[in-house]
Amino acid sequence: MSGGLAGSGVVIAAIVVAVLSLLPVLFVVVTAAQIGWAQSAALIFRPRVGELLTNTVLLVAITVPLCAAIGVGGAWLVERTSLAGAGAWGAVLAMPLAIPAFVNSYAWVSAIPSLSGLGSGVLLATLSYFPLVYLPVRAALARLDPALEQAAASLGRGPVRVFFGTVLPQLRLALLGGALLVGLHLLSEYGAFALIRFDTFTTAIMDQYRSTFNGSAGSMLSGVLMLLCFALLLLESRARGRARYARIGSGSASPPRRVRLGLAQIPAQLLLLALGIAALGVPAVVIGGWLAYGGAAVWQAPDLVPTLLQTLGLALGGGVFTVLAAFPLSWLAVRRPGVFSRLLERTNYITSSMPGIVLALALVTVSLFLAPALYQTTVLLLIAYALLFLPRALVPLQAGIAQAPPSLEEAAQALGRRPMRAFLGVTMRLVAPATAAALAMVFLAVAGELTATLLLSPIGVQTLATRFWSLSSEIDFAGAAPYATLLIVLSAPMTYLLFRQSAVLSTGAPAPAEPQTAPATVAAA
Repeated sequence: MSGGLAGSGVVIAAIVVAVLSLLPVLFVVVTAAQIGWAQSAALIFRPRVGELLTNTVLLVAITVPLCAAIGVGGAWLVERTSLAGAGAWGAVLAMPLAIPAFVNSYAWVSAIPSLSGLGSGVLLATLSYFPLVYLPVRAALARLDPALEQAAASLGRGPVRVFFGTVLPQLRLALLGGALLVGLHLLSEYGAFALIRFDTFTTAIMDQYRSTFNGSAGSMLSGVLMLLCFALLLLESRARGRARYARIGSGSASPPRRVRLGLAQIPAQLLLLALGIAALGVPAVVIGGWLAYGGAAVWQAPDLVPTLLQTLGLALGGGVFTVLAAFPLSWLAVRRPGVFSRLLERTNYITSSMPGIVLALALVTVSLFLAPALYQTTVLLLIAYALLFLPRALVPLQAGIAQAPPSLEEAAQALGRRPMRAFLGVTMRLVAPATAAALAMVFLAVAGELTATLLLSPIGVQTLATRFWSLSSEIDFAGAAPYATLLIVLSAPMTYLLFRQSAVLSTGAPAPAEPQTAPATVAAA
């Protein structure tokens, strides 16, 4: 069965998915070629683009190091010091991922209406995205062989020199991967920055589309944004280099030696408390305040239940569709590794690293010219979700397939089972947990997606994210509060899943046969 399944049908399906993933790139290239170099240059080399470029670059240049410092510092305090309540703080540092960035922005703008500009953008982005560094770094710290630190300490090095000289280099891959995630999220974020009136490429593209539907100007801005995404991927790849930090054998049997904080215990607790209040306390208090202000009436909105049901339906449909699209690619990557399968896989990672608005504009253009019947249909929206969140399904599926030995399926066939029955009865049963995890991750990602849904959703279809955005844009903060609450409730299981994954990784659980580099990290978002 394994040979038949990985035959022409699977290859064709994988190629179709990869070609669809190239639509944003082809869209920008074809648009630039159609309007010509002169007009493209006029649209790109103008003061407005320079302003957007400055804002976006400064945002990334300031926020990524801040998230890296907070993520690494928090992970080190939890995993390597005598921090009181380390277990509870470990969960608290992961919990901000349950609050979508645009909900966080809504809470802070409600509390401080004057928030605007670069400084506010850095504040909100840092509070929303530092867990993307914290989670992988924490998992990497827990996997490190403590014998390395003990050897460095035995040479007379203090805790600071041990950390910077021995521990931090071992965290390089996790740190760079998390930083890449933060950078890509910053490039694609729309709602959080629109609420504080801070212009980036994504907010400008959305404004251009919604106000004038100027395809040329929007496409050129999309091209610059796409180049910034490529630049981030290239920088991360160069910084990563060829270094690999593998732990051979079981390592040291003793637990890591924790650094005694002593008098530093108090400032450490105060810093973590301040971070928790800013990232979790402010949204909780503000949303609770708006719910109290609105009273029971805000829960009686006639579209609340239909919007929740539509969100659940789209999220479930997007999850199933994405898992089905990811399965052929995952199968080829594990069972038929090679240059061709890696090329198909990396194509999807490149696309998923681009902002949803670029993909949405590409799908709008393609559907209008080649398949008008698809425009503003649920099918087109599901395709967008699959292309955006495919890596979230690829990684768990690859891990599950790698742990299902082909020999078991071959043995079932040798005992007389037909290839399909052997596959369904043996391999799929072993891959079922990974399939469920992939479905859950995509489900929760779709539930909170904003930009692509705003552009592609059929008339009359709303999600919790789009309805929340509509009400908050109208300054109806009390009316938006129930939608924000439901969004957080739906996002909480995703956060718990990511937290549990980092705990599983910290135990040294086996990874897929071929380790992922940057793409696997992108998929963890």
